[in-house]
Amino acid sequence: MICVVVGAHWYLWRRLVRDVSAPGGVWRRTGTVLAFALPLLVVATFTAGRGGAPFAVERVLAWPGYLWLALLIYLLLSLLVGEAVRPLLRRFLERRDAARGAGTGTGAGAGRVGAGEGAAAPAPREPGLAVGAAKGAPAPVAGSGSGAATEADGQAGGLAVRDEEDEREPAASTATALDEARETGDGADGSGSGSASGGTGTGSTRAPSAGAGGTGGQDKGAGRVSADTGTGTGTDAGTDTADAGPSRRLFVARTVAVGAALVGGATVAGGAYSVLNGPTLKRVTVPLAKLPRQAHGYRIAVVSDIHLGPILGRSHTQRIVETINSAQPDLVAIVGDLVDGSVADLGPAAEPLRNLRSRHGSFFVTGNHEYFGDAAEWVDHVRELGIEPLENARKELPGFDLAGVNDVAGEDTGEGPDFARALGDRDTSRASVLLAHQPVQIHEAVDHGVDLQLSGHTHGGQMWPGEYLAGLANPTVAGLERYGDTQLYVTRGAGAWGPPVRVGAESDVTIVRLAAKRA
Repeated sequence: MICVVVGAHWYLWRRLVRDVSAPGGVWRRTGTVLAFALPLLVVATFTAGRGGAPFAVERVLAWPGYLWLALLIYLLLSLLVGEAVRPLLRRFLERRDAARGAGTGTGAGAGRVGAGEGAAAPAPREPGLAVGAAKGAPAPVAGSGSGAATEADGQAGGLAVRDEEDEREPAASTATALDEARETGDGADGSGSGSASGGTGTGSTRAPSAGAGGTGGQDKGAGRVSADTGTGTGTDAGTDTADAGPSRRLFVARTVAVGAALVGGATVAGGAYSVLNGPTLKRVTVPLAKLPRQAHGYRIAVVSDIHLGPILGRSHTQRIVETINSAQPDLVAIVGDLVDGSVADLGPAAEPLRNLRSRHGSFFVTGNHEYFGDAAEWVDHVRELGIEPLENARKELPGFDLAGVNDVAGEDTGEGPDFARALGDRDTSRASVLLAHQPVQIHEAVDHGVDLQLSGHTHGGQMWPGEYLAGLANPTVAGLERYGDTQLYVTRGAGAWGPPVRVGAESDVTIVRLAAKRA
């Protein structure tokens, strides 16, 4: 478990701190400290109560520890979704930048040619020049608006002048210049053609566009090849593209991090409000074949998993009592997990239960959390509050039998459920309603001919996707289902265990209305 907590915090540090901040920065230092402190807080929160820490210390640790645990869960889920979004966002930005670069290049590269549309061949620069009297020689290529080179005809009696160095230059130099131009920028090649004819022979060559001087050579200092219709952007564009990579990665990392923080924070805030605002009132009708007509419409207020503890206290209990009393039920059933602590610490928090009002009283069965402490002490205390415990016992009410069994967690102390004692000698012609904390007890309820079992324990999963995990260990996570001739209703509970947060599983008090089929 500790390895999971540490691993989760390392992943959060990587995505929310390292990937979005500079080394040595304030957030990098702060986030690194939190990455070490928060796992310790989570471990301390879980172990304080069982380690014998004073209740005051538990309360100090519980609020930040459990709320951070909830936020940790939803930050992880949000960031995992962000892992799928991350490459899509990066690809979108790359395409957008590429489209912008192409548009900029088209405008910037226009009109970068030589001295004019029809630049003349350069004049001789050295006295040692070759004069062609009978044989044609190609003239040097000058830049033009269309990228075409000037053409010189060498005929008998004509005079062509060229530089001795140019005469010796191989045709491959032209290709080299073009390759260099492509490496330094994304611009289009300015190309031209030159031809010479002497006698019957003809020849042609392609050369890069000339620079401002129309020399026919490559201006390597400028790093650009362009024509009046060109699209080249030059070495500056290459540098911008190289710099855009890290910038895009940082932008994507920060976008995903901020999005995950907003989603996680809003989810936890809404879930905490759901719990601290008190349970909603839910109503469900359950038809029972054996229920007599005079009991038709009988209303049972089912409340479970109140979980009084270091976070949820007296005001939480008061809200639940007010919700139940507002429905004016015939009977109140508290189906386990009332507390997470001792009577000494939580007795005052349970005091408002004394104000529960119903026609036939209030009843209580133990849940697994009662056995984390002294369950017998709590059984005695709820009796003092005017609530009748059903410890593997049954009570005959007008129209049906109400039975209750201890939770299966009591088996470790010899106080487990005893269905035979609670249901063995009853009149099976009467309808029966069983209070049992855990839904897994439905199988023995079916064997003993129970008509309806009322349970809690699952919290409906409490925090999505918790219902899928709860479904692995419970036959029903929430709601009403049928098992043979026995129906099972599972309430989501009125409180919360651990983080005071519910997501996708709103807390409730359920009014179960019994219906006679012959009514």
